[in-house]
Amino acid sequence: MRIILIATTVLALTSAALAAETPATSNGVSAAFDRLKSLSGQWESQGPNGKARLSYEVVSGGNAVLERENAEGMPEMITVYYLDGDRLLLTHYCMAGNEPRMQARSFDAQTGELKFDFLDAANMANANAGHMHDVKLRFIDNEHVGATWEFYENGKAKFAETAEYKRIH
Repeated sequence: MRIILIATTVLALTSAALAAETPATSNGVSAAFDRLKSLSGQWESQGPNGKARLSYEVVSGGNAVLERENAEGMPEMITVYYLDGDRLLLTHYCMAGNEPRMQARSFDAQTGELKFDFLDAANMANANAGHMHDVKLRFIDNEHVGATWEFYENGKAKFAETAEYKRIH
C-alpha cells in the first residue's frame, strides 16, 4: 500500500510539473505562433548602447513572421519564425555571418514565455564558431515584449543580450 501511495504521489507531482510548461508541440505551437503574429508592428528599446528597434511583419500568406532588428551602430539582422509541420522554428540571419536555426521547446501561456533551443546552422566554419544558440521571448502584454538571446562560442555561453521592447506603432 505504501509503494502505491508513493508511486501515486510521484505521478501526481510529475504531472503537475509537466502541466506548468507546455511543450511547444501541437496546440502549444499554434498558440505560440499566434502570439508571434500578434507582434506585427514597430517596437523600441532603450539599452546601454542606445536605441534598438524591432519590426514584425506577418508574411507569406500568414505562414511566417519576419522580424527586423536595427540597433544603433550595428548592422541590421533578420529573424524568420515559421511552422514546419508540428514544429515552430526560427532562422536568425546574424551579423556574425551565420544562420542558426532554433526550435521552440516550450511555451507557457500563463507567463508568456516562449523558449527556442539551437537546432543547427548554416555558414558556421565549425561547431565552435560563435553563434546565437537560444532565445527566450516573453510576451509581457500587448504593448511590451522581452527577449534574451544567448551567444555561444567554443561550446559554451559567451554572453546574453536582454532587452524589453515597447510597441510604438
